[in-house]
Amino acid sequence: MIKNAKYAVAWAALALLAGCASDNSTTEALGRTHSAAYGPDRIHYVTTGKGDKTLVFIHCWAGNLSFWREQVPALREKARLVLIDLPGHGQSDKPQTNYTMDYFAGAVLAVMKDAHVEKATLIGHSMGVPIICRVYTQAPEKVAALVAVDGTLRRPEMTAGQAAEFTARYRQPDYQATTSNFLKTMFPNPATEALRDEVISQILATPQYVMAGAMDGMFNLDLADWDLKQVSIPVLVINAHNPMWNDNYKAYVQSLSPKTDYRVIEGTGHWVMLEKPAEFNAALIEALAKFDLIAE
Repeated sequence: MIKNAKYAVAWAALALLAGCASDNSTTEALGRTHSAAYGPDRIHYVTTGKGDKTLVFIHCWAGNLSFWREQVPALREKARLVLIDLPGHGQSDKPQTNYTMDYFAGAVLAVMKDAHVEKATLIGHSMGVPIICRVYTQAPEKVAALVAVDGTLRRPEMTAGQAAEFTARYRQPDYQATTSNFLKTMFPNPATEALRDEVISQILATPQYVMAGAMDGMFNLDLADWDLKQVSIPVLVINAHNPMWNDNYKAYVQSLSPKTDYRVIEGTGHWVMLEKPAEFNAALIEALAKFDLIAE
């Protein structure tokens, strides 16, 4: 997929590790809060909006549903919105378990069942992209479309040793410094310092065992990949500018479905929906409307 294996793994960590935590006041402002059963645990989620179209938002590593706070006002009049705190994140329960992509996908399906969602467009950012791919694998009949936001629809190439190295870093006593230093590289643009500091602070509130477990769930080569194969549903992509999103990857995305929409937003880091919310929302709405996934 990428000739330089070290670059591939470094990008993978960059593109899959991101999040933003929320508190009760933030989530209550976004919509109505709920709790869905997932085995013995509870999954927190928020609903808002209206209509016969549903959009389900999946956040990224160490994040939670408030990551999508800038999208709610722009979309709540065009569709029903469901924003999920994945297990181990936000206000959901945080069990000691294996945080695999399939485990997270099962939680998304549990929320959809609890919210009486028969079919929805799944929107994932960063680690949320592998998760929505695994939801589609588990229950394709529940998925109207897939939207990948600065996350890869196939697992980057790496060796088992490289994967183990990344996982190990987040099990060390100094994992907080490792995380903080790494996240700083995700904000290359000036005037994003306040957002950067907020993100770092909130991510570090996530329990270490969840962070390390989700890392292993992404990079452990013994686990199932999330590589998306050819599908008939719409596949929409909105990326920040990054060398990872080269012509080869664009061609791969366009080969997945007869209904594809591929966009790149310039001048922003990995946090495209927070750094440039107006431009991102316009691009997302246009892409969704193109395939009748939201109300006009």
